[in-house]
Amino acid sequence: MIVRNEARCIARCLTSARPHVDAMIVLDTGSTDDTVAIARSCGATLHHFAWCDDFAAARNAALAHSNADWNLILDADEWIADDARALGPGTLPPAPAPARFVGCVRIISGSDAAAARKFIPRILPRGVRYEGRIHEQPVSPLPKTVLPLALRHDGFEAAQLARKAGRNEALLRAELEAHPQDSYLWFQLGREHLVRGQAGDAADALLTAHRTGSPGDAWRHGVVVATLQALKRAARLDEALAFADAEHGHWPRSPDFYFGVADLYLEAASRRPDRAMQDYLPIVEGAWKRCLEIGEQPGLDGSVEGCGSWLAAQNLAMFYESLGIDDDAAFHAEMAAGMRGRLAA
Repeated sequence: MIVRNEARCIARCLTSARPHVDAMIVLDTGSTDDTVAIARSCGATLHHFAWCDDFAAARNAALAHSNADWNLILDADEWIADDARALGPGTLPPAPAPARFVGCVRIISGSDAAAARKFIPRILPRGVRYEGRIHEQPVSPLPKTVLPLALRHDGFEAAQLARKAGRNEALLRAELEAHPQDSYLWFQLGREHLVRGQAGDAADALLTAHRTGSPGDAWRHGVVVATLQALKRAARLDEALAFADAEHGHWPRSPDFYFGVADLYLEAASRRPDRAMQDYLPIVEGAWKRCLEIGEQPGLDGSVEGCGSWLAAQNLAMFYESLGIDDDAAFHAEMAAGMRGRLAA
């Protein structure tokens, strides 16, 4: 772990990891709160590093203190959320068995009501190191394999975002000066603007990510869904509808894409009520029904829990209620409650 001023959450993170690892290494980059004392009290070994605006350099400095066959990389605002058997020797064979993959874990951000999923390489064989001063990535010829391990993350809450205001954007722009065609960096800049409510800037960055990337990019689904959101929030509705139409054929198994389409056409209906019943609302209804037909797709990077189940059913219930179609409204409200209960279980 690399940390700075994480007294709020570091004990939660370390406590969740401690039963599943042989050692905990924390690299502090200049904390002025109780982070170091808390980490030591949790059993971590502390090292110090002079921050140099380069996350890869800090990650690599932390890794240099480990002699393990496998390294689990965590941030302080994360914690292990479920069964951690994926960290055992059955999945991660010790030396001398050769490493055959870099392990990706599922990161779940947001509230239980709208938890977004993404997959990030965080389980690294010995010797793998990072590149990139921000949104750094491990570099290895080994294939990436998604392992059955989930981490929860609360770093996008308002108070945590305020702490990092300006830092991430400055580092991303510095990286983009050196790598202006890097789709992943444009995607991350777009996400940074989006979570900070800068919809127009987010849309521009995300459209650049889409243009500079390719359909096979691991983050392509996240780019497309985020672009729909950003264009709508920026009140660029015609542009959003055209973008959705162009992408339609690429996402037949994405409930998140169809959820975004329904949201766009509902907005169109509210702006152009004379065309709502004939042109827009049938598409809204059909898109939410398509979400239910597809179902949950937790393997899609950037997907949001509920788009393929209870969120779509709940929105259909409200949709039918607004139109006075009481039987369908009641049916979908009951469906939503049942689906949400099953997901919670």
